[in-house]
Amino acid sequence: MGAWPEERRGTVGYRIGADIGGTFTDIVFVASSGSIATQKVPSTPDDYGRAILEGIRRLTTANGLALGDLAELLHASTIATNVILENKGARTALITTEGFRDVLELRRIRVPRLYEPLYEKPPPLAPRRLRFEVRERIGPKGQVLVALDTESVRRLADQLETTDIEAVAVALLHSYVNPIHEEMVGAILRERLPGRFVTLSAEVLPEIREYERTSTTVINAYIGPAVKHYLGSLQGQLAGAGVAGRLLVMQSSGGILDIASIMQRPAQIVESGPAAGVIGAAHIGRLAGYRNIITLDMGGTTAKASLIENGEVVRTDEYEVGGGISLSSRLAKGGGYALKLPVIDVSEVGAGGGSIVWIDQAGSIKVGPRSAGAVPGPACYGAGGTEPTVTDANVLLGYLNSTGLAGGRVPIDVGKAQSVLDRDIARPLNQNVKDAAFGIHRLATTVMMRAVKAVSTYRGRDPREFTLFAFGGNGGVHAVELARQLQMRRVVVPLVAGAFSALGLLLANMELTLSQAFLRPLSGASGEEITAAFHDLEKRVLAELGQRNEPVRLSWYADMRYSGQAFELRIPVEREALTRKHLRIIAARFEQEHQTTYGHRQFGEVVTELVTLRVTGVVEPDRRDGFAGKNLLRGGVQGQAETRRLVYFGPNVGDLETPVIDRRSLGTEPQSGPIIVEEYESTIVIPPDATACLDDFGNVVVDVE
Repeated sequence: MGAWPEERRGTVGYRIGADIGGTFTDIVFVASSGSIATQKVPSTPDDYGRAILEGIRRLTTANGLALGDLAELLHASTIATNVILENKGARTALITTEGFRDVLELRRIRVPRLYEPLYEKPPPLAPRRLRFEVRERIGPKGQVLVALDTESVRRLADQLETTDIEAVAVALLHSYVNPIHEEMVGAILRERLPGRFVTLSAEVLPEIREYERTSTTVINAYIGPAVKHYLGSLQGQLAGAGVAGRLLVMQSSGGILDIASIMQRPAQIVESGPAAGVIGAAHIGRLAGYRNIITLDMGGTTAKASLIENGEVVRTDEYEVGGGISLSSRLAKGGGYALKLPVIDVSEVGAGGGSIVWIDQAGSIKVGPRSAGAVPGPACYGAGGTEPTVTDANVLLGYLNSTGLAGGRVPIDVGKAQSVLDRDIARPLNQNVKDAAFGIHRLATTVMMRAVKAVSTYRGRDPREFTLFAFGGNGGVHAVELARQLQMRRVVVPLVAGAFSALGLLLANMELTLSQAFLRPLSGASGEEITAAFHDLEKRVLAELGQRNEPVRLSWYADMRYSGQAFELRIPVEREALTRKHLRIIAARFEQEHQTTYGHRQFGEVVTELVTLRVTGVVEPDRRDGFAGKNLLRGGVQGQAETRRLVYFGPNVGDLETPVIDRRSLGTEPQSGPIIVEEYESTIVIPPDATACLDDFGNVVVDVE
């Protein structure tokens, strides 16, 4: 986007959002006036920080901003996810209680593929030869049954010192109720193994369930060195460029946190990438009056969907990552590594603009999951790509600009797109190349429909009752067709849709949630005891958030269940001195939530248990960045002149001469399609049987017949 007028320059203490995608890295800045500046640069997989710094330099130079005045860089990273998916984590050892060496092997009795009896689960991140036992035993009530043999721990530390172990995870039995033995082991390891990444389950997940606690701790250790190196390197590059501001990172839960805390618990950012866009959609949706939303984030590699209900994002702590699977279903488990930390509930499929199109042995077209990525990219980029992709199909159909994307920084070669599509898809199937491209477009949309259904239909929600909120570089290209297939009536495409996840970072709160196991019957716990436990958690949350000028909003929650149940429900708790009356109210809330979730309750016939207490601290950023009111389109570049091009809308419609305009030119009165809305970061396709207009917040609103 272009430079701003002189009076808008020299902004002191500004904030920038940076989001790394599989193909592009997006940089966003919002001025106090509401003007938005963006930069889109190709991602640099060999060193992702290089693309971030390049994007920041371009943006600040174009808009007259001083690097030294950057107060905060907010960052969403895929580094943790990629380390697990690519099996490139640290050589990790696990130290556990004598007799519990094989917890990672035993897992849960779940087989994710019913009709594959020879299915092999992914190997543990800490192989058996690197799992060690120590003699000690803590009882379930915290009593020391067998004292820790500290000499054996020292001998083990000496043994590990001579190996190439990079990280050590410690998960001892029942440490969630009494961490004394884990803390002693951790102290010895950190003294004897300086420079190695040591993590304790009591620091990461002090909760019940042996496998989930051990798995989460091992994940934290496995990705720890890579995350620490990446964030340290990025911070060093920023400092070298003269940036003195803070580096904050998006967590999987949707809150941002400083890198010191992230380096201690890197497992918190395993699903960092998709979270920012969902947070942005919830915020803009609430402002514009869209409270029930299904988000569609389609980038270059994947498409992601999430549900926002009554203005609130949906979170879960039942998640699996790696092993070819990343999901939050309690039913489909066993294919990945258990991660029991709060994450925004996102469903993801391998269908992005760079997804490679191929023909299977049965002669059917397939889209993804392989992607051309940033290097070499789609064939039409002319950067060495030789396989057809979804982007090549969209270019040939006329949906995307035939000369260049991202303001012309990414040149487009239509001839190369047509050549690879004709050679690899159209001729083998004896089809016209445009019809083949249209089939690819619709097939990619159908693949994305699975992600939307996973967060809606499969969880008892009717997508027709929601608004489709589309963003990502390719979201607006496929959104209307997707809405039609799902019988959804409205699509909303927000400002800077192609860099919306980076914008979402600027709208996120600083947030930290800490938990502590508290396993006992509700009737057997006193209000004073529970209140004291909450206050202890509050102190830890406030200490980790640090001294701040902004107020910290604290919330209390309790995970509860009926005695004998395997899963808990999260119940809000008043933040005050709890009395017996409060405990009765908490019990009634649990009964009602159980009725809502499972369709029945026990009406006091079964003992109700407390399982885990949680405290969340939230710091809301000072949003003097124009997101408190309407008319967010003011400022920035002026509207561009209308052009026209032939766009193919399928064999039943054919080529139509279609106006190509920018968002500002669309206006607030509904206009009938076909229309192409073309922007620096993204494109919106409005077909002949739809109407579109702008709302008061600059969103493109498309109504679908």
